[in-house]
Amino acid sequence: MKPTFTFALPFGSVAFDVSASSAIGSVRAVNEDSYIAEPPLFVVADGMGGHDRGDRASQTAVAVLRERLLDGTLPTAAAVLAAITAANDAVRSLTSETGEPLVSGTTLSGMVLVGTENGVATHWMTINIGDSRLYTWDDRTLEQLTVDHSAVQELLDAGTITAAAARVHPERNVITRAVGATAAIEPDVWLIPVLSSESFLICSDGLTKELDDSEIAAVLAEHGRGEHAAAALVDAANAAGGQDNITAVVVRATLTGASGSGLVDNRIAEMIDHDTTPRIA
Repeated sequence: MKPTFTFALPFGSVAFDVSASSAIGSVRAVNEDSYIAEPPLFVVADGMGGHDRGDRASQTAVAVLRERLLDGTLPTAAAVLAAITAANDAVRSLTSETGEPLVSGTTLSGMVLVGTENGVATHWMTINIGDSRLYTWDDRTLEQLTVDHSAVQELLDAGTITAAAARVHPERNVITRAVGATAAIEPDVWLIPVLSSESFLICSDGLTKELDDSEIAAVLAEHGRGEHAAAALVDAANAAGGQDNITAVVVRATLTGASGSGLVDNRIAEMIDHDTTPRIA
């Protein structure tokens, strides 16, 4: 049975239905993906480094976030940013068995339910570093919220290639930002309102390499309200080739007992500039 969580908010409470699944795929020898799917924190990390242990990078990043943000309270946006910085430092500090620094890194994408210092307002804080993705799903339409930090995305933004060409481009695995890659971490950050009912998908690129958005939407249309939603997505990506590790986290959040200004009905009107500039409102 799929677990259901509830989390108290200043203006009511939110119930979460969560499903999560991760698989090594059909080709890779190690699963370098890691994830957290526990309110108020939902993230996917896709490690990189090959023999330099991308699995350790992703595991280290999520371990730091878990320690700092899953203490039973609602974190502030500043606390989330501090946790991301700490995760970056921890990944950069990884060493091999002989004490040599590891050349590794990890993507990090997802969302955190956050509040202000005085607990008056609450938002979703979305975060992204790399090319794992966060989507919204309203039972009809799949919308990508994050913007990939990748060489292919830059070509798409410049208009030099099409979306179809991007899916088979030889540099489609090259990312331009990663946790652990540089001393100063630069995540994309948005604060968006909590709606009465909404669903999210967080996934590594092992899913989006094998399934396009319409194929993902078709799986969610069939399984999006069920306990096997994430597993169904991972199974579909494996069946399509499974050339990489595959991780999916599907979250449905339902707000109950809302009586304050934290509940809004229009995401687009309230969303902070939907671009690639990191910002906190």
